[in-house]
Amino acid sequence: MNNKQLTYTKIFKFWFPLASTWLMMALEGPILAAIIARLPNEKVNLAAYGIALAFGLILESPIIMIMAAATALIKDKNSYQKIRNFTMMLNFIVTICILILLLPQVFNFIAGKLIGLKEPVYTLTYNATMFLLPWPGAIGYRRLYQGVLIVNDKTKFIAYSTIIRLVSNISTAFLLYKFTIIDGAYIGTIALSTGVIFEALAVRIMAHKSVKEIINRKPTKEQLTYKFISKYYYPLALTPFIALSSQPIVTFFLGKSLKALESLAVMPVVYSLTFIFRSIGLSYQEVIIALTNQYPDFKHKIRNFAIILAITVTSLLYSITATPLSDIYFLKLSGLSYELAEFAKTPALIMSIMPALTLLLTYQRSIFILQKITLPITIGTIIEVLGIIIVISFLIKMKIFVGAICAALAFVSGRLLANIYFHISIFFVKRRKNVKNV
Repeated sequence: MNNKQLTYTKIFKFWFPLASTWLMMALEGPILAAIIARLPNEKVNLAAYGIALAFGLILESPIIMIMAAATALIKDKNSYQKIRNFTMMLNFIVTICILILLLPQVFNFIAGKLIGLKEPVYTLTYNATMFLLPWPGAIGYRRLYQGVLIVNDKTKFIAYSTIIRLVSNISTAFLLYKFTIIDGAYIGTIALSTGVIFEALAVRIMAHKSVKEIINRKPTKEQLTYKFISKYYYPLALTPFIALSSQPIVTFFLGKSLKALESLAVMPVVYSLTFIFRSIGLSYQEVIIALTNQYPDFKHKIRNFAIILAITVTSLLYSITATPLSDIYFLKLSGLSYELAEFAKTPALIMSIMPALTLLLTYQRSIFILQKITLPITIGTIIEVLGIIIVISFLIKMKIFVGAICAALAFVSGRLLANIYFHISIFFVKRRKNVKNV
């Protein structure tokens, strides 16, 4: 993609495979939740699966931004090898962290004392988390080579690899559902781990030629160092870690809220539905980074495309949550009982603004990533999580709403606070002429 002109068609062609990848990943949650909901003891299994997934997400969070870092920093053989070695180190660390969490004393303190889980949810959650042991390392590995593919304008291969992940994930869950009697929470996390392992292997094979191309490139003048990578990536690693910590924190509060079990059961379903549409915004981050580097004179088109996406995906989500289609989704597709389906509708409606706020957040964060200024991203994320904690703790203490509604209001409030902070920060940074308009 070296032509001088950047058109909306080119942006779409570059973005669509990445969006497809995120959408397919987003479909995992609803599909697995739907399978779990059709098995015995759906309430406790959905709750255990949601809590185990929250643990897995927070423990894998330090390596989530590797794809963005690889897209921004990999230029030649030296930078590729440095980023690769850095990624392997992070993978080792996050795997050790899961092993530490699975120590009975540690798990009992977090899940038993802090969250307040009781049997049978406690044991289901422990075993479900154990099946996620290979998950973070596989994700870090595949995100590294997804970044390599993006650098070489081969985003379509990312979509292909995600198809492999989705097929292996769903087929594993379906086979366990049909031919075993294991609990639904275990089916969910086994399927997740199986999917990302197959995807990681597929991405590495597909990126083989891209790696060769990068290794054979002329070395750049600036040689990447581990010191620079650590300084650059540290705020990026903290960002998803802090952001994803909001889920276990919200889970902690839900366990002490009105209608606690129902709230714990429906929030994974609600969160998965909104994530399908929020994933569009997340997929656009690497597009902004890559295309702005290649077409610095067409930043306005990259921005306009983001605005169109925000309006489109948010409208689509509201067309589900604000209409009778919500019955079809929660009752037919998700397999929830009538009681849980009705319980899920209001929090889903509240969170329907999240796709637009996510695209705005992605656009704002990309401005800093492009300029290699990553600390404000961490600060904004801290503000978001603090906002979530303050709002949900206040609402639950007031005992006005059930836990799921409190959680939905908290998620939206925290994201709005982060958007406001980034808007103010970008304004002042631009005034100091340290960052150009994107």
